[in-house]
Amino acid sequence: LPLILAWYFERHEGTMNWRNFVVAALLVAVPFGLVVRQPDLGTALLIGACGFYVLYLAGLDWRVIVGGAILCVLIFAAAWQFDWMHDYQKERILTVINPGGDAQDTGWHAIQAAIAIGSGGIFGKGWLNGTQTHLEFLPEKHTDFIFAVYGEEFGLLGGVVLVVLYLLFIGRCFLIAANASTLFGRLMAGSMTLMFFTYAFVNMGMVTGMLPVVGVPLPFMSFGGTALMTLFIAVGILMSVQTHRKLVNS
Repeated sequence: LPLILAWYFERHEGTMNWRNFVVAALLVAVPFGLVVRQPDLGTALLIGACGFYVLYLAGLDWRVIVGGAILCVLIFAAAWQFDWMHDYQKERILTVINPGGDAQDTGWHAIQAAIAIGSGGIFGKGWLNGTQTHLEFLPEKHTDFIFAVYGEEFGLLGGVVLVVLYLLFIGRCFLIAANASTLFGRLMAGSMTLMFFTYAFVNMGMVTGMLPVVGVPLPFMSFGGTALMTLFIAVGILMSVQTHRKLVNS
């Protein structure tokens, strides 16, 4: 999606107007709507976010952004009120507010993740010594909740180190996007950088109980061939953008 949107905007560079943004929004709406129909709202929201990043970087008017945000809030309220959402989707949102409301079912993931991270303390229990993990209390420990495993075994200190590494990586990616020689390169690199940030932020927020539980991998940490391959392809594209930047003699 970032690739095709960046290609589309570069084709209309210099003559861009509101019609181009409408077409781009439709390009985002097609995969978004198909994934929502599965239903997989979490992945659909990530797809929508990746598309929005390209629109924003291409110069989408802030008034449109504010109006779109208000519209999204109204749609969410209507979906909740008129039961357009599935029951499990509502339960995931309510679990964020009160994870102890159904501790044996919908709140189980969030509660066990919190216990795992909390039991790690400052320095953690050590490599492969996490009790919540190895006693099978923590679900999906190798994919969605890998950060809870990491937090239990390496503690707060290890978590801070991991966050700093992500920030350095994302900062480097933004620098590559800023130095790209073409509009295509800037839009593509910028949106992929924000994609990395979104994946890490959503996964960590989900595991720590700040966001609803969704199936989002933690970049370069979660087990999974497709996600890992996709992320490495994105890194390769960013390296290509950096390689083909224009060098200016000082």
